[in-house]
Amino acid sequence: MPAPLPAEYPVYRAAGSYRELGRQHGEQASARIRAHVDYLCLTQKLSREKLRRKALRFQPLFERHCPHLVEEMRGLGEGAGIEFAEALAVNIRGEMGQVKDEGCTTFVIGKRGTAAGGILVGQNSDMNTENIRLGYVLHLKPRNKPEVMLWTFGGMIGYHGMNSAGVAHFANALGGGPAGRFAMPHYPVKRMMLECERLEQVVELLERIPLASSGNYVLCDGAGAILDAEATPAGPQLLRDQGAGFLAHTNHFLAPRYATPENHRQGWKDSFPRLERMNGLIQNRFGSLTVEDLQGFLSDHSGRPASICRHDGDSRTVAGIIAEPARRRMHVAAGNPCESRFATYSL
Repeated sequence: MPAPLPAEYPVYRAAGSYRELGRQHGEQASARIRAHVDYLCLTQKLSREKLRRKALRFQPLFERHCPHLVEEMRGLGEGAGIEFAEALAVNIRGEMGQVKDEGCTTFVIGKRGTAAGGILVGQNSDMNTENIRLGYVLHLKPRNKPEVMLWTFGGMIGYHGMNSAGVAHFANALGGGPAGRFAMPHYPVKRMMLECERLEQVVELLERIPLASSGNYVLCDGAGAILDAEATPAGPQLLRDQGAGFLAHTNHFLAPRYATPENHRQGWKDSFPRLERMNGLIQNRFGSLTVEDLQGFLSDHSGRPASICRHDGDSRTVAGIIAEPARRRMHVAAGNPCESRFATYSL
C-alpha cells in the first residue's frame, strides 16, 4: 500500500557552501529524492542507466550557466546516496520526457491591495497526486546570497518560493507558444531567480538564459514591484498590472504576441474560467485582502471541475502556497487547500 499523504509538509534546512547545501539537503530528503528518481524511471520507461545518460547530456549547459548549482547537485547526490547524474535528472525533470502537463493558478497582489500593506503572492500547484508524498519545504542559507525558502519535491533545488530580499516567484505551465528546444530546464533558473534582489535582475536573467520550454511567472521584489513574465524559448514577454494593483495567471498566454487562438487551443480547457474566477475574487476584496482571504480563494470550487482547487483528472492540487515576503514567511497546504490546514514556515 502507498504511504499515507502527509498532514503538512516537512521543512528541511541547510546552510554553508553550495556543496554543503546540497549534501545537507540530500541527507534530510534522501527517501523523497530516491523515490523521485524511481518515479522518473517509471513514467519515462527508462532504466537507471538510460536516465543517467539522458541527464548527462544537460551537464554542459548547467556548467555554462550555473556552475555553482552543479556543485550543489554534486553535494545533493552525496547526501542522498545517489549518483551525480541522478541528482541532475531530478533537476531536469520535465525536459527529459513524458512528464504530464501540469496546471496551476498563480497570483501576485501589490501593497495597496492588502489589509496589512504587504505583497501577497502564491499559487495552487496542480500535478500528479504522487508529488504530495515527495514534497517538502526547503530553507537554504547560502554564503553571500539571500536566504531562500521553497516548496519543492524530490531533490529539486529550484521551485516555487521567495528569498530574504523580498523577491518571490510562483509559476504555471503554458499551452502552445514557441517550439521547445534543447536548452536549460526551468528548475535551476527558478533557483537563480531567487539569487536576485530586484525584479530588473530577474528579467535580465530570463533574457539571458536560453530556456527549453515556455512557463509563466508571477513576480515581486522587496521594493514593492510586481510583474508577470511569460518566459519562452524566444525570450520573455512581460505583463504589468496597468494600475490594477494585482496580476493573476493560469495556463494560457496573455501577452499579445502569443495570445492567439492556435496557442489557446493547445492550453488547458479549464484555464480561462479559473483565471476569470481568480480575477473576480481578488477584485471583490481588493484593498482589504488577507492571507485568510487567499486561503479561501485557493479552496474555491466554483465551476468544478474547472475550479481553482482542482480534484478531478490527472492533475489535481497538491499544494496551496501563499507567501508574505516582507514578513519572511510562507503558508503551505499539503494537498487540496479545501481539505488541509495551511502550515506557516518562516525564514
